[in-house]
Amino acid sequence: MANITAAQVKQLREMTDSPMMECKKALVEADGDMDAAVDILRKNGLAAAAKKAGRETNEGAVGAFVSDDATAGALCEVACETDFVGSNPKFTGFAAAVAQVVSETNPADVDALLRESLEGETVESALTELIHTMGENMKITRFAARKAVNGAVSSYVHMGGKIGVLVEFDFNNAETAQNEAFKTFAHDVCLQVAAVAPICAVREDVPAETIEHEMSIYKAQAAESGKPEAIQEKIATGRLEKFYKEQVLTEQAFVKDADMTIAQYAAKVSKEIGDEIRIVGFDRISRADA
Repeated sequence: MANITAAQVKQLREMTDSPMMECKKALVEADGDMDAAVDILRKNGLAAAAKKAGRETNEGAVGAFVSDDATAGALCEVACETDFVGSNPKFTGFAAAVAQVVSETNPADVDALLRESLEGETVESALTELIHTMGENMKITRFAARKAVNGAVSSYVHMGGKIGVLVEFDFNNAETAQNEAFKTFAHDVCLQVAAVAPICAVREDVPAETIEHEMSIYKAQAAESGKPEAIQEKIATGRLEKFYKEQVLTEQAFVKDADMTIAQYAAKVSKEIGDEIRIVGFDRISRADA
């Protein structure tokens, strides 16, 4: 049996908002496995929410870039030591400049990115110079890029770089990219991704293992009702539908108008501009997840 520490109990309590004694019991049952303990609490209906844990204390910012024709874009996260530097325009400007390099060169990884050119020197040299100038340790931690084949991309940076979002759209008419109604829609979708943090754009993109994992929890919860198996299955399926509505972008309620989903908003704008707008996918980089 694992030796459960007070620190583990505290961490699980912060992750789930569950009572301390229940957290300890779950950890004992899970033999110290934190993920398994969270599942145990969820199955018992005690977890208020499975919040992310293990957040780093370092600061930083996410920079974004979108090409002039809106067909390509990228996000780049750069970490530093303090929020003071993380919010400095020189630092955030560097993050945005590196995002442009990502978009234009499509590097395989951070090491490859560091070797790319940025204003006459390598990205690594520019980063080293910024470290010397600002007096803090910094590093490029991750990036994401998208190229729209038949559509456009849109980006949004929230809270001074704490969250960066890049969304890819598909449509039939090239001129749609410059339509003001589409631009407003695209920006709103970026805001939605930043605010609500969906896991994917459409339910077909939800990984099979995620669905299986969620259903195992819902079935365990339904079994506690003592109702016939057929009813339990309906209960579990109903909860999975709720999961889709909460976690899938196109099925979420629009944060600016809860009376319609993002899919309905897309249909509304599509009708308005005479084109069919489809959300292909998105990237979301949050400093809280670092």
